[in-house]
Amino acid sequence: MTRCGCSAAHERRRIVLTGGPGAGKTAVLEMVRRSLCEHVKVLPESAGIVFGGGFPREDDPECRRASQRAIFHVQRELEVIGDVHGPAIVLCDRGTLDGLAYWPGPSEDFWSSTGADPAAELDRYDAVIHLRTPSSSQGYNRTNPLRTESASAAAEIDARILEVWARHPRRYVVESSGRFIDKAATVLTILHDELPDCCSRNLPPNPHHERL
Repeated sequence: MTRCGCSAAHERRRIVLTGGPGAGKTAVLEMVRRSLCEHVKVLPESAGIVFGGGFPREDDPECRRASQRAIFHVQRELEVIGDVHGPAIVLCDRGTLDGLAYWPGPSEDFWSSTGADPAAELDRYDAVIHLRTPSSSQGYNRTNPLRTESASAAAEIDARILEVWARHPRRYVVESSGRFIDKAATVLTILHDELPDCCSRNLPPNPHHERL
């Protein structure tokens, strides 16, 4: 990360980076770590922690519901940790609403099962950045060992994620294009503009995009 030299107290902004399987979140987050300052706290993906740690990944509906409850509560606790030490931005690799896109059954069951309120969960996040999943012709791949979806299944999940975040008042949708660097540069521009002036004025400008 670039050191911005800022020592001011920050008012934390919590931002979600989401999208369907294969949308490029992992690569974008690595660019964020390298390009933005130490006051941007990047959280790991809760699903990766849950499934990578050995939580059973089975297709039975009850097993899927158990998985999504576990992911939801891990996400909540990750966000608690993210708020520590006064970051300017806490960047979440998915948010609590993403579980709705993977939940087998009515959305009302998701909320009753997690004990959460949908409006309150939306309010947890200051902005949402949605990376669209590429099609097969645009370069969708399954090299991630935790990724099990085909291109068509990934597109369906991407559409559901787009729907569950549709009511957020500050959602940015970043479409797939022929050049991944353009997609990543758009995200960096959004995040640069979300930083407080005390941080952003000491960072080099994004060379790929003008300010939004």
